[in-house]
Amino acid sequence: MNNQQKNQDSQTEALISGIADRARNLYLTRQMLCTEAVLAALNQGLGGGLTDTQATAMAAPFCIALGDSGCLCGALSGAVMGTGLLLGKDGAYRKRKGMRDSARQLHDQFKLAHGATCCRVLSKKVKHDSKAHFDQCAGLTARAAEMAARLVLEKRPELAGQANNAFINRRQSVLGGMLSRLAHLFSR
Repeated sequence: MNNQQKNQDSQTEALISGIADRARNLYLTRQMLCTEAVLAALNQGLGGGLTDTQATAMAAPFCIALGDSGCLCGALSGAVMGTGLLLGKDGAYRKRKGMRDSARQLHDQFKLAHGATCCRVLSKKVKHDSKAHFDQCAGLTARAAEMAARLVLEKRPELAGQANNAFINRRQSVLGGMLSRLAHLFSR
């Protein structure tokens, strides 16, 4: 591997890590729930083309395990939505099989890493400890965003050149997150 390839790989890894950290920050600052944070980080970070309102509207029903049903992990569902958006953006009808294959790959990778894809199963040991539960979900949010970003950039490496680094590298405090959330609530 030459130095240029090593440098490019290093930049891609930094981008993937930045997207994961941004998703985690959106969750930790309580601006967004798991699904919303993953989809927002992927959409904004890699130029998915959705507005914040559109991304939130799409993701909100999937939060807290499909509307608090306890089923599919919200972070995983956000990752699947994000990969579908980014991989199918230019020709969704022609790329549907590839997008389904990517969804299966994310599912299998997530399940292998965490032992389950069901929120009820993932949170069973921490459901009575709200801090541990919150921390676990923040980690799952970051990990799902990382898995999705890696998959997308493997299949569409040109998106790295379109990355919104200002968005990806932005970190807010809990207070800053609360102010952002309030601004969104009163903006329309």
